[in-house]
Amino acid sequence: MIHNLAADVQAFTSNAFLVDGDRTTLVDAGANFDIVPSIAERVDDLDALVLTHTHPDHVGNLPDVVESFGVDVWGFDPEGDGVDHAIPDEGTVTIGDDEYLALHTPGHKDDHLCFYSRAAGVLFAGDLVFPNGGFGRTDLAEGDRATLIESIERVEAAVDDDLGELHAGHGPSVARNAYSHIELASEAARHTP
Repeated sequence: MIHNLAADVQAFTSNAFLVDGDRTTLVDAGANFDIVPSIAERVDDLDALVLTHTHPDHVGNLPDVVESFGVDVWGFDPEGDGVDHAIPDEGTVTIGDDEYLALHTPGHKDDHLCFYSRAAGVLFAGDLVFPNGGFGRTDLAEGDRATLIESIERVEAAVDDDLGELHAGHGPSVARNAYSHIELASEAARHTP
């Protein structure tokens, strides 16, 4: 089961997905709200915190989660603040009950990862693509539109077109025609000025 712990938060934050299972995992920690009680009311323990990238809105709550649950943090760049273990490009990571392929997808931020499980039919897209053709901004440090387009195209090629769920870093999750949202984002990123 995937729970977005930031779904009703009014503060500026990313989504924070709690995935329970054999390896109960938090995908991104969010920021500017007290996430610890939300985790504790759903699970007894947390096995891992996995990051799509280290922008402040995705890692603001990281210290509180680590302190409260004694959990290790996984991300692309172990040199990044708070990241304990590296997840390499095309490496695998267990999230909940499923194995996910990690795809290095820079363009929004250099350390950006997307996580895709063919078996579960789930993509955690971070800030690469959003519902309805949205895509990550490239006007921040490390942002680059051409690189972002390449990353979107990489995910578009890697993901099955019968994708069941798309969980983005912001906004609602998509559970119908999820792949079409990646296609729309790819098209929009190539043609939006």
